[in-house]
Amino acid sequence: MLGTVAGLAFAFWRWMQIITLIPTLGMLAWFVRGFTSSNVLTPNYVLVLFITSVLATAWALGTLLMYHRTRHSAFFVSFVDFCFAAALIAGVVVLRRIGGEDCNNFAASGFYADLGPFGSWGSSWGSEWARNPNKTCAMLKACFAFSIMNIIFFFTTSFLALFIHRAHEKKEGRHEPRGSSSHSGRHTHRRSNSHASHNSRHSRHSHHHQSRREPFV
Repeated sequence: MLGTVAGLAFAFWRWMQIITLIPTLGMLAWFVRGFTSSNVLTPNYVLVLFITSVLATAWALGTLLMYHRTRHSAFFVSFVDFCFAAALIAGVVVLRRIGGEDCNNFAASGFYADLGPFGSWGSSWGSEWARNPNKTCAMLKACFAFSIMNIIFFFTTSFLALFIHRAHEKKEGRHEPRGSSSHSGRHTHRRSNSHASHNSRHSRHSHHHQSRREPFV
């Protein structure tokens, strides 16, 4: 019963991950496209979260669609979810500067100056990516917030997968000893019957052999 409840909770939080990861992935892809089209290296605060969100989205979709197989390897799923949570923490740490920025006055901030084609450098030569600083700030803040949410979500699914793994082990443990003990009992019974039959035949053979030898004594 508890394993079923944990499975339903796992599926729910998987959906929450997918719902929040897809917008994050889309917004970060927009930033990656802007940097690459401007022939500028994508900074780590975008690249780390972009790669992590791509892999995490694929992982979440795969494990949700193949849940009937996932529950049999729940310990591995728990470990991978924990790794994704750690990777998201790294991405949030790299992007932490956006957390304290004011989007209403983003063009005057120091972070805006480091945004390449999206910041003051792009604005100086009329880049299309730098036309709306408030939009750039809002999108980065949304990615930052969704990533923090997914840290919690992936820690939750990691714990639930571990719980499902233990419940599955207990369920198998309740069934295996009965079958194995029954099989062992049948095997022992067959061996004891065989041994008793062999002793009986040996005893009859010895008695018959002695009775045949008595007249010669």
